Amino acid sequence: MRTVRTLTASLLAAAAALAVAGTAAGPAVADTPSPSASTGKATGGAAAESAPTEAGTSFRTATPFRPGQKATADASSGDYLYWVLPIDAQQRVTVRAAVTLPESAARHGASTWQLDVYDGLRRRQACTYGTQSRAAAKEAASVELSCTLRTVRAGAEPWANDPLPGSYYVRLTVLDLPEEDLGLPVRAAVEADVREEGGAHAVDGALARPLVAGTVTGTLREPEDGWSGGWWSDRWLWTAAGGVLGALAGVFGYALTRGRGRPSRVPPGA
Repeated sequence: MRTVRTLTASLLAAAAALAVAGTAAGPAVADTPSPSASTGKATGGAAAESAPTEAGTSFRTATPFRPGQKATADASSGDYLYWVLPIDAQQRVTVRAAVTLPESAARHGASTWQLDVYDGLRRRQACTYGTQSRAAAKEAASVELSCTLRTVRAGAEPWANDPLPGSYYVRLTVLDLPEEDLGLPVRAAVEADVREEGGAHAVDGALARPLVAGTVTGTLREPEDGWSGGWWSDRWLWTAAGGVLGALAGVFGYALTRGRGRPSRVPPGA
């Protein structure tokens, strides 16, 4: 019985250690921002690169930018504006756009603007939340839009429309405005924030290569920590802790049933 207690204590200590490690390392893996998920401060690397000041007019001429940068462009009402950025597996991106409108005295009515995001296969990705389309009154000075995508998966079935790692195109355009307002000057700005979701969204499969655009203007660099940061995720810690706890439960069960199965001793002289 002493051996069982010793083994139980050892397993309990190991389970506690793994639980603490999972609690400490899990958030570190999931929440520590990579260089590609910077907050836009010019501290070096991608964040220190100058943000683009123009936009493409099609998928093929989309202007590259990185999460954390604020890309801007001067354009005309009615133009289709395109940017492209790299997003990796287990990342959830929120794209925001702001349009500074012409003086209200020069406009003839309200306008409706829309923000769309497409993956490397040019499939339009649905927004889980955010204001993807918004109307601006004639007196409005600006309009703001946002789109939060689903978490990017490392792999998916061929028939699925899951977001996959690679290039993501951002398109900004006006859907509706008075014909007289076509061609009026506007100023657009887009930025993307990336959140690392960690092992909770890890999958066993993975793409052989990310869906990266090869014909965009300039060079769309990969994330600074590389694509699909490796095989490690915080799921390994919780899997190991679960195994230890399972073994611990088995030892307790064995000790309990063994104790119940022993015959009671009869006192001498009874």
